[in-house]
Amino acid sequence: MRKICIIGNSVAASRTEAEAPLAGWGQYLGEFLGTGYEVRNYARDAMTLRGYFTERLATLLGILAPGDLVLLAFGSVEQRVNQLNRHHGPREYKEYLRLYVEAVRGEGAVPVLVTPAVRCTFDEAGNVVGTHDGYPALTREAAAETGAALLDMDAFTTEMIAELGPTRARRLFRWLDPREHPNHPDGIIDASHFNDLGAREVARRLAMSALDVPGLPRDMIDPERLGPGPLPPVLAEFTVSRPELALTMEPALPDGPTVVSPGPGALVGVARKLSGKAPAGSDYVLFFEQGRYLGGTAVSASGTWQWRRVVNWPAGPHTVQVLAIAGGGVSRTTAVDFHVLDRVEPPQVLGPRPHAWCGPRPRFSGTAARGVEKVMVLEQGRLIAEAPVQEDGTWRVTHAHDWRPGTYTVEFVAVFSAIHSAPASLTLRVHGIPEDNWLRTSLASREPCSADCAHYPAMPAW
Repeated sequence: MRKICIIGNSVAASRTEAEAPLAGWGQYLGEFLGTGYEVRNYARDAMTLRGYFTERLATLLGILAPGDLVLLAFGSVEQRVNQLNRHHGPREYKEYLRLYVEAVRGEGAVPVLVTPAVRCTFDEAGNVVGTHDGYPALTREAAAETGAALLDMDAFTTEMIAELGPTRARRLFRWLDPREHPNHPDGIIDASHFNDLGAREVARRLAMSALDVPGLPRDMIDPERLGPGPLPPVLAEFTVSRPELALTMEPALPDGPTVVSPGPGALVGVARKLSGKAPAGSDYVLFFEQGRYLGGTAVSASGTWQWRRVVNWPAGPHTVQVLAIAGGGVSRTTAVDFHVLDRVEPPQVLGPRPHAWCGPRPRFSGTAARGVEKVMVLEQGRLIAEAPVQEDGTWRVTHAHDWRPGTYTVEFVAVFSAIHSAPASLTLRVHGIPEDNWLRTSLASREPCSADCAHYPAMPAW
């Protein structure tokens, strides 16, 4: 029996009944295999190339036999520049993929690189919006450079949700209105993870694409098992009959819905959801802008609601009208104003000055645009620190480790919601005693001393 081992993050991971309707494509891939193949799904939540390499790769290599396959499905966690422990810069990402390919081949197995699955996001014109910040392209480049087989999940899942459009695509994801599923009585908005229907369809399309990939066994997939699955129904919010009439009806409920988030005048990202409470007895909440119907959502048993457009909010100011429906009557209308940002400017770096001399612990500081939550610091494309932005727009951070003497270029990225700026660059010079200087080499016979050590001679301390 030849093994097909899957390693990757939560989108591929197998799920239990208690986690329904959440499902991973890895748990369905076995339905489409030929005889003589079995799936072993080792994908886990928030798994990264760096984390798996040090924690689990040796164990995987130990169970591989010649002819086995390893599907490497990464890219949607490593892209997160706002998370120090998860982000992989482009070069780091490709270097790890190369190491994995070499290690798997070293055991006589077949490495297969898999681009990340698309998220359920559309623009105003109904086009699918890519949200993986170039990491599918990095995976394709790594496959071409190493000669590894490639399954382009980004491409075929983009095609999949484009075929369905904004009125149906959400039905493939763990994105539910209140009361739609007992495990999520208040609803859940998840544009990244699939439900059972979506996960199975992704696995089916992955199997279809594997039929035409050079380097993969011809008998790995059974074509007879690749019949199409059911078409998901249109979302309830798009089946409301003549919703604009609700704006002309005399209110039967004394109060309007309460909008808890976003607050009045808030800066929000393009995928921001709205949430709040509905008047007692409400069944459904409708959303309008300038008289145009945007969508709607059911109300939970506790009277709460949450809603997000499948279509991204356009940049700029918005005023959304919210009203509730109870039986055949409507509530008063509540309005909420917010401003959508679809891009953010790079931060200003005020210290140290460009090309200034610094001690071995550089202190970085500057300002950021309104709404920016934190500034990420990178050196050679790798995250090394983060600086929270204060209410007055300033930020500062001192790096936690001594730098060696030399000249360095550091980059600073502003983060707001799910978007980030282009980097601002700073070149600085670190003052100190060179590594090959006698003051250092003369102490090479002993372990390094700390700054407050009583042993002599000691190195200078800043």
